[in-house]
Amino acid sequence: MSRSDQPSVLLVEDEPAQREVLAYNLEAEGFRVLQAADGEEAMEIVADTPPDVIVLDWMMPNVSGIEVCRRLKSRPETRMIPVIMLSARSEEIDRIRGLETGADDYVVKPYAVAELMARVRANLRRSRPATVGVVLEWGDIRLDPETHRVFRGDKVLKLGPTEFRLLATFMERPGRVYSREALLDRVWGRDIYVETRTVDVHIGRLRKALTQHGGEDPLRTVRGAGYALG
Repeated sequence: MSRSDQPSVLLVEDEPAQREVLAYNLEAEGFRVLQAADGEEAMEIVADTPPDVIVLDWMMPNVSGIEVCRRLKSRPETRMIPVIMLSARSEEIDRIRGLETGADDYVVKPYAVAELMARVRANLRRSRPATVGVVLEWGDIRLDPETHRVFRGDKVLKLGPTEFRLLATFMERPGRVYSREALLDRVWGRDIYVETRTVDVHIGRLRKALTQHGGEDPLRTVRGAGYALG
């Protein structure tokens, strides 16, 4: 699995020992782990390298987890990232407050690590289903990430690995317009330098692959903004 295929989790925890244990278990589950020791650092990481899921401790110095969650959910570019709130607060009113702030899930300390891993995978199924093996379907197109095969109707389509990742990205969020920069981050990864015009080349290849047995081109070019499926 390449780094661009590997789902990423931002772990925000101010206790080093707890952060190390969680990071170890997340990496063992196949996740790429980004770490932050406080809320400000977390916001900087999200701005630079948006993760697929955020595991966020409520009680932190300076900027609390609740405030970080509020900021993330108030911004269009980050509000779709699932946030799992960790808290020692077990009262119902605290759970309600966390969820009303925008948290997608709430886990009370102490918790079983296996349970947290299951919650991370469950949230990934919603944000990046292809990374956890969920078959994606849109119209007559079906993408199976486990077998790495794509069908249009009953015909198998031949796609290169980059075109496969591009299609998976589009099928995870049909209708969403992705800029070239966003596609570079998601498909190629931030640590690889690729010129933005390379995206156009691979979009062209993907269009050709999707129509190789006939049918309309399902990709839409949005002038000045990017590309979308449907």
